[in-house]
Amino acid sequence: MGFLDKLFGRTTTEEEKTMSKLNIGIILGSTRQGRLSPQVGEWVKKVADQRGDANYEIVDIADFKLPLLGESDATEQATAWNTKLASLDGFVFIVQEYNHSISASLKNALDYAREAWNDKAAGIVSYGSVGGARAAEHLRGILGELSVADVRVHPALSLFTDFENGSVFKPADLHLTNVNGMLDQVLAWSGALKTLR
Repeated sequence: MGFLDKLFGRTTTEEEKTMSKLNIGIILGSTRQGRLSPQVGEWVKKVADQRGDANYEIVDIADFKLPLLGESDATEQATAWNTKLASLDGFVFIVQEYNHSISASLKNALDYAREAWNDKAAGIVSYGSVGGARAAEHLRGILGELSVADVRVHPALSLFTDFENGSVFKPADLHLTNVNGMLDQVLAWSGALKTLR
């Protein structure tokens, strides 16, 4: 609320509060059948929404149907993808480890944009046999090239202890501390970097 609003007793509406909040996209980093990323993404969004400090939304790269970069005309898909990214102030990537790295579909989606990534912040939530740590490290290198500031706190989920039978996501309570710590950093950095755009 600004000085004049206080002076004249004007209150901020819920719509104005929502519009002034940062927009954070929770990006699902896989498109394959049977993927686990929607379960993890929904969990992160539920935790994030309880905070009430930003506008959080799931962004599923599968919805954009991006062909392999350069294989066919994808003007329509690329425009939609870049428009979505441009509307966001920061990101949380849900990353699964494939052969010690990120999925091909996530790398392809990253390559389809440039300026829409620039001067924004990102957190990473990864999963795999070793918590997806190697995929997260590869993603950090790519994000640096795209001028995305990745935050330090990194929830790493184990396929052995956080997924029942390797397919039903049941995270240990201890991960809540890391998710909230990661979101704290994403919001702080996203807000600071917004001044550069």
